[in-house]
Amino acid sequence: MTQAEAAPPILEARDLSRAFDVGQGMFAPAKTITAVDGVSLALRPGEVLGIVGESGCGKTTLARMLLGLIAPTAGEAHVDGRPTHALPGRERARLIQPVFQDPYSSLNPRRRIRDIVALPLIAQRRFTAREIAMKVAAMLDRVGLAPELLDRLPVQLSGGQRQRVAIARALVAEPKVVICDEPTSALDVSVQAQILNLLADLRRDLGLSYVLISHNLAVVEHLASRVAVMYLGRIVEEAPVDALFAAPRHPYTRTLLASVLTPEPGLGIPDVGLGTTLPDPTNVPPGCRFHPRCPQVMEVCRTVPPPRLTTAHNAVECHLFA
Repeated sequence: MTQAEAAPPILEARDLSRAFDVGQGMFAPAKTITAVDGVSLALRPGEVLGIVGESGCGKTTLARMLLGLIAPTAGEAHVDGRPTHALPGRERARLIQPVFQDPYSSLNPRRRIRDIVALPLIAQRRFTAREIAMKVAAMLDRVGLAPELLDRLPVQLSGGQRQRVAIARALVAEPKVVICDEPTSALDVSVQAQILNLLADLRRDLGLSYVLISHNLAVVEHLASRVAVMYLGRIVEEAPVDALFAAPRHPYTRTLLASVLTPEPGLGIPDVGLGTTLPDPTNVPPGCRFHPRCPQVMEVCRTVPPPRLTTAHNAVECHLFA
């Protein structure tokens, strides 16, 4: 066991669930959707935990609960050993910060870059104006932005520069955990590698721990140390990144990896055998929730929820391994 594995988790989800009531029209009763259903995860100091899955599987809802932005219906999120929702806002902000998907909408268009990055420090109410100015300038330099950008507005920056500003804002208060929700999906391909390399360098230099939420498996493989695969609100497989990409166990994980497009000419779009049935969070099937699409479905899968089978490093929810 490594020193990181022996350390207590810096961020933890304990049986987290979140349900929403969704209206279906003026005369129809509201329907309850369980976006996250009994998720347990642990992020240890220095780790990057990747969370992958299709759109609508609950990744962003899980991130918002981990950040304390929405309360869970059941279960608890803990950061640095304390319940996230019970922490005062300023203390929680010192421990955990987000980097959102879209740098075009996550920055206030009417504020200068220096003011955007300074906001977490101002909210802490424990720094002088001179200290704030010095910390902002130092952080912008660390993320690779020139000093002359301090007085510009977000509209005057490129997408990559805006995401660097968002990263600087997240890190300027020196949090222990950063939750990155699709941090490169809104950027040009040519810029994505720069941002990923920046995140990797900052993690190493500042001793950060990341939760990386993405549907891009290449991004996760590049940056993550562990990966959790999410399907219809559940974690169906979790393993170290090398093990998961080399030998995926859950049929859904296998189909995700098989669906990655290849640059090899002539191969076309891969057929992963899932058919045309799409996951519907308003109508979760009984038994294993992946069984309507599973190429290895058995009769037990249709009625009995699969057990969670764990080892020292891996976990999978599937009747194939029961």
